[in-house]
Amino acid sequence: MGTEEPKDPFKGVDWKAVGGEMQQNPSGKPVIKKRLPKKIRQIPDYYFLPRMSWPSAIGFYGACIAGGVGAGMLLEIWINKKVKEDGGIIWEFDK
Repeated sequence: MGTEEPKDPFKGVDWKAVGGEMQQNPSGKPVIKKRLPKKIRQIPDYYFLPRMSWPSAIGFYGACIAGGVGAGMLLEIWINKKVKEDGGIIWEFDK
């Protein structure tokens, strides 16, 4: 159980060599180091639509549009059927 001396990390440091150019020559201009530019982030033109080839995009969106038109036609047929069941004429413009 001997006593140990604490280790000094600054023991033997040449304090005159520590510091930059500005501390040694305060009248000089500060040296500015130029840095290389970081990688520029490329922001895509689209955020929510997937990027597809032209033929697949035309096929996919064409199918969606055709499905919407078909659903509208079925809805129109269903409405006409309900109107005929209820009496036929909704508005009369002849009177």
